[in-house]
Formats: sequence, C-alpha cells, structure tokens
Amino acid sequence: MPDTAFDPQTSAAVLTMARQGRTPRPLDLPAALRPQNLAQAYAVQDAVVRERGEIAGWKVGAASPQAQPARAALTGDSVWVAPAGQAVQRPAAGFAVMGVEAELVYELGTDLPARATPYSAAEVLAAVTSVRAAIEVCDTRFAAWAQQGEWSRLADQACHGALIVGSGTADVAAVQPLAQGVELRVNGSVAVQHTTWGNPAGDPLRLLVWLANEGAHSLGGLRAGQWVTTGSCTGTVLVAPGTRVVADFPGLGRAELVFD
Repeated sequence: MPDTAFDPQTSAAVLTMARQGRTPRPLDLPAALRPQNLAQAYAVQDAVVRERGEIAGWKVGAASPQAQPARAALTGDSVWVAPAGQAVQRPAAGFAVMGVEAELVYELGTDLPARATPYSAAEVLAAVTSVRAAIEVCDTRFAAWAQQGEWSRLADQACHGALIVGSGTADVAAVQPLAQGVELRVNGSVAVQHTTWGNPAGDPLRLLVWLANEGAHSLGGLRAGQWVTTGSCTGTVLVAPGTRVVADFPGLGRAELVFD
C-alpha cells in the first residue's frame, strides 16, 4: 500500500475510540487501516498522541545494541511520579493487560529541539537532571495481547499503559547503566533479578541520543520536564489485580506500584 493511500488519522481514531470505550476493542486494525511500514506506524502513533494530550515523556528501546531504536510519546494521563518513598496506586480496571517492567528513566532539564547539527552524547547527557527507577505498565487497546503485527503494536504507542517514576539520583555522571543491577518483585517475591544490566538495547545513552536527533522530531523534539524511559531491564511480567510491584535498582533507586 503506498503511503499516499494510507489514512493515519482514521487508523488512529480506531485506537482512540477503543481506549475510550466508545467501540469494542478490535483484534487488529482493519486491513485498509493497518500500517505496513515504520513511517505509517509512526504517523498513526503521532495522531493518537496528538489527540490524547500533552506529551509528558517518551519510551525508547531497541532489540540489541546495534538495532534501530523505536519510540513512543507518552501523554500526561499515563505518567505518574511517586511521592518520595511512596507507592503509586492505580486502579486495575483501567488496564486491559498489566504487564510490568523495571526500567531506568531520565529526567530532562533542558529542551533539545530539532536542529541541523546532531547533538553529541555529551550534550544529551548534559540535558539530563536525574536518573530514576521506573515501572512501565504495558497494555493494549486491542482485544488480545501480542496477537498483532509489529506495526500495529507500534502504532498503539508501542503497547504503553503507564509509567511510574520512582526515586533516583541527580548525580547523572555517576550512573553506570551497564554495571547496574535490577530486581523486580511481585507481591514480595523476586520475579526477575539481574546482577548487571538486563536491557537488550545496551547503553541507554545511545537511545537518548537517537531520540534527540531523530526519534522525537515529528512531535516537536524533547522538552525540559519530560521523562524518557529506556526499555525493559527485566522483560514483561504479567500480573493480576491487587498486585504490588517493586522495581529496585540497588544503589540508585526504586519504584513501587499497587494495582487496586
């Protein structure tokens, strides 16, 4: 299907109406509205985000240290910053699926708008004011989990449900992600544990630089106050209502979420 024949706005409306409960959740987008490539998937995703509200952050990840990253913008209605030392509580009824992941999130203190000269890694890192522990909740606007093609899932904000930002450090230069351990606990039991970095993308700084130089351009670039979460360090663990989840990055910070 040529891009000139593809209608991202109509495709995005299917996802938006499913999220709002105005229509039943489809198993996938209708065939004529299904993105067939990366550009089409991002066009749908951007339309979904623009309708949903103000951008509060981004998710970015990659399948390996050499793989092309992928991103999704996150709106303010799905990003929650925990009060110091406290858990965030979210109603389980607000999710079709509750897949939890431990992630590192970077807080931006400076705008990084699109420009002709690419940002260096040092410039991007200088724009970061803190690094925090986080929990991403993966969810779907479709009727079944992970039964769609990759472009449909990317169009659906890359399966984003919520981002819970916990504690961390303002000493950004001291953070060594590749040596960082992580533990994901579910109702007090260890579900996943890595003594060193468990993220298949490798160094998250590469993802941040790509996002600043390419990934965020279609939605206005990166802005101060936004959070960038850099992919799962634990894989996705599906949980049930009533679950308490803790993402602990020893020596750095922790995030806690309760589905009530």
